[in-house]
Amino acid sequence: MNIRCARPEDLMNMQHCNLLCLPENYQMKYYFYHGLTWPQVSYVAEDDKGNIVGYVLAKMEEPEPGEESTHGHITSLAVKRSYRRLGLAQKLMNQASKAMVECFNAQYVSLHVRKSNRAALNLYTNSLGFKILEIEPKYYADGEDAYSMRRDLSELAERPTAATDMADLQSEMLERWIGNNDKGGNVHGGHGGHGGHCC
Repeated sequence: MNIRCARPEDLMNMQHCNLLCLPENYQMKYYFYHGLTWPQVSYVAEDDKGNIVGYVLAKMEEPEPGEESTHGHITSLAVKRSYRRLGLAQKLMNQASKAMVECFNAQYVSLHVRKSNRAALNLYTNSLGFKILEIEPKYYADGEDAYSMRRDLSELAERPTAATDMADLQSEMLERWIGNNDKGGNVHGGHGGHGGHCC
């Protein structure tokens, strides 16, 4: 198994994985919006044949009113059923979180998860150190409540980072995305309604 940064040619397979695994789905322009705006923080897991078997779609958020801290948000995380229990979801989340810290100096990362999704809650709380902040009533389209969760990323910020100039890396990745996707389409704007559903 290989975990790597998502590329433009991965988007269709990421969307397919989403459709197979989750009840919350997105139009392709939403994937492009993430990829063009924050190409550093979304990752895919691929098998030994190069097939995408999981992904994490992430973004950076504007600070809350009165808040100065930079933070990221996990929009969506999915791993195909036959590839679960291999630690891929945890690795994808850690890679995205590390990129948020190294590229944007993020202090924390947030997400939403269904109250009924016990497996995801176990991963987030016990393996990744997320804390429940509050319950958001009827967050999902079908009326189910969501837990709003947050993970402090200070422990990642304290680790030494690679000597790579992250600004140059960001520019290079953005140029690659634009070069592969310059079709004149409108890719800006958010997902109608909520800012992303994790699981």
